[in-house]
Amino acid sequence: MERVQKNEQWSLFCPSEAPGLADCWGDEFQNLYNKYEREGKAKKIVSAQSLWFEILKAQIETGTPYMLYKDSCNRKSNQQNLGTIKSSNLCTEIVEFTSPDETAVCNLASIALPRFVREKGVPLESHPAKLVGSIGSKNRYFDFDKLAEITSIVTWNLNKIIDINYYPIETARRSNMRHRPIGIGVQGLADTFILLGMPFDSPEAQQLNKDIFETIYYHALKASAEIAAKEGPYETYDGCPVSKGILQPDMWNVVPSDRWDWPAIRGMISKVGLRNSLLVAPMPTASTSQILGNNECFEPYTSNIYSRRVLSGEFVVVNKHLLHDLTEMGIWSPVLKNNIIYDDGSVQKITEIPDDLKAIYKTVWEIKQKTVVDMAVDRGCYIDQSQSLNIHMDQANSGKLTSLHFHAWSKGLKTGMYYLRTRAAADAIKFTVDTSLLKVNTSPNCRSIFFFTQLLRHQRYRERH
Repeated sequence: MERVQKNEQWSLFCPSEAPGLADCWGDEFQNLYNKYEREGKAKKIVSAQSLWFEILKAQIETGTPYMLYKDSCNRKSNQQNLGTIKSSNLCTEIVEFTSPDETAVCNLASIALPRFVREKGVPLESHPAKLVGSIGSKNRYFDFDKLAEITSIVTWNLNKIIDINYYPIETARRSNMRHRPIGIGVQGLADTFILLGMPFDSPEAQQLNKDIFETIYYHALKASAEIAAKEGPYETYDGCPVSKGILQPDMWNVVPSDRWDWPAIRGMISKVGLRNSLLVAPMPTASTSQILGNNECFEPYTSNIYSRRVLSGEFVVVNKHLLHDLTEMGIWSPVLKNNIIYDDGSVQKITEIPDDLKAIYKTVWEIKQKTVVDMAVDRGCYIDQSQSLNIHMDQANSGKLTSLHFHAWSKGLKTGMYYLRTRAAADAIKFTVDTSLLKVNTSPNCRSIFFFTQLLRHQRYRERH
C-alpha cells in the first residue's frame, strides 16, 4: 500500500528462493523484503500501481479478490503468540492461526439484534414477539441488559459445542481444543435502526452501532473469564496479548465508554484468564437471516424489494418495515408498489412518501460507502477476529475504489473488503412491473422501455403457447 501511494516498484519473489516472507509481518516483513531486494532475488519487478490497477480491474469485473491487510490482522490479533496469521476463511471474518499440525476452526453464532428493541412501559412478558416498522419508534429503546445476557449464554453454548463436537480430522480437533476460538456475530442491524426510527447513516445509528459491539465484546470477555475460573484458561493463553492486559480496544488506541465496568473485567481476566483466544467475528448470515426474517449481518438493505438466492433456496424479500409503515399511513397501493419496483427498490423519488421515511429507507446504493467503512471502523475496536464487509458501489471506477481502499487501510481495518457489489449503468427491463399502473411519462426513454417490455412479454407468451 505504501509503494502504491509513492508510485514505487514492487518485487515478485519465488517463495523457495526468498523464504520466510509468508511467516512474518510488520517491520520484520519489511526488513526481510528489502534484504531480498538488495540481494537481487526478485523474479520480476513491476510498477506497484500497475499491479494495483489490475487488482481493481478484477474487483470491478468480478467482485473479487477480497482485501485483507496482513499487518492489521496480526498486529490486532490475540493469537500473536502462536505465530503469523497467513489468511482468513472464505468470508474474511475468521482470522486464526494455522500450521501443518493445526487446522483452524470457526465456532460461530449470530445474535438477532431486532429482538432487543423494546416498547417503553410494556412488561417483557406482554411484549410482542416481533416489532415491525418505524412508526411508534419514539416509544422504543434498545435493551442492552438483555443483549448482555444473551451474549453470555451464546459464549457458554459455543464453548460446550467445542467440547462435544465431532471433528473429522485430528488437526482440527487439536487446534480447537488448544485455542478455543469462537466467533459471535449479529444479524438485523439495519432492521434495528429502522425499528428505532434511525436512518442508517445518522449519528444516532453510528453511536448505537458502537454501543452494541462494545456490549457484545465486553460480555463475551466476561463469560469467557467466568468459564476460565471454573475450567481454566485455554491451553495457549500464556503470552497472548490479553494475558498481558492488552484488550482489542487497546490495539486500536480506543478508550471504551463507561457503559460497562472495564477496570473490573480487566482485573477479573488478570486473575483467571480467558477460556477462548478469540470471541467476536461478525459473519455474513446469508441463510440464517432469511430464516429469522432479518436483513443480513450489519449491512444496509440493498433494496426494498428484491430476490435473494442462497444455498438453501431462493427467497423473494420485501422490506416488511416499509410495507407496514406505508400501510399504516394509508398510502400503500398497487401504483406505489409498481413505482418502487420500477425504481429498483428505491423510495427516494416517490413524492407520496415523506422525507423522514425516505431517510430511514435509504438503500445501500444511496448511503455513502465511506460511512459504511467508518461504521466498520467504529465497531472494529470490539472485534478481535474480523468482519465480512461488503462494499456496494454504483458505477465503480478505479478512482473511487482506490480512495475507499486507502481509507479502510489507513483506518486500520483488518478486512478492507469482502465482495465488491456493483450495478450496471443501464437498468434492466423490469418484467414484474405493471406498466398500466405507472405514472404517465412520455419521455423517449420511457416510451422505449415500455415498447421493449411489451415486445418481450409478447415473445414470452408465444414461446409458452
